[in-house]
Amino acid sequence: MQKKVSLQALLKIIQQIEKDPEKARGDYLVGDTRVRILRAGATTNERVRALYRRRRASGLCINCGAKVKKKNPYTGQLYRLCETHRSEIDHNRQRR
Repeated sequence: MQKKVSLQALLKIIQQIEKDPEKARGDYLVGDTRVRILRAGATTNERVRALYRRRRASGLCINCGAKVKKKNPYTGQLYRLCETHRSEIDHNRQRR
């Protein structure tokens, strides 16, 4: 998920990196250039886990980032996936 930012916003991101590098991670578009902010030495698995955690905490689908509207009736928490991806996964499980 890329965010379009201006030059002033990029300066704020740099300040955010100095304060709290964890919150500044992500992809940003500055003009026609993509800037990816990562932790040095982070593995792909660590980046995916961080994305999963951020999306889950924000109530977004972990697959596409769309807002999840339905709650699990047993736990009372929002589902991990949006309706589209839930139906795809359920459909694939039924075919097995």
